[in-house]
Amino acid sequence: QVQLVESGGGLVQAGGSLRLSCEASGRTFSSYCMGWFRHTPGKEREFVAAISRRGYSTDYADSVKGRFTISRDNAKNTVYLQMSSLKPEDTAVYYCAAGSYVSPTPDDFGSWGQGTQVTVSS
Repeated sequence: QVQLVESGGGLVQAGGSLRLSCEASGRTFSSYCMGWFRHTPGKEREFVAAISRRGYSTDYADSVKGRFTISRDNAKNTVYLQMSSLKPEDTAVYYCAAGSYVSPTPDDFGSWGQGTQVTVSS
């Protein structure tokens, strides 16, 4: 198992930017594909983005394409989510996750962080 800790959430105005970080410890970070998901009360956990082990392949939800960028630094055991042009509907708790595939399916990820709140005001 790998332990994950997210940071970087906060309150931002619509149109603004935030960068989330997720630092991993435990087993080798570079052996995992990484994903970002978000959850709003009353809704299912939603896929945001995912990245392959070396960062050569990425996938995004249609709702964030062109606004969010996922990246990773294996030397720092960290995955990032750069969020720009934020909208109120991006408000959620954001989770990073480690798994074996670049996948939009939460069940394909076995390790999860505790989440970080992102709130976008209109």
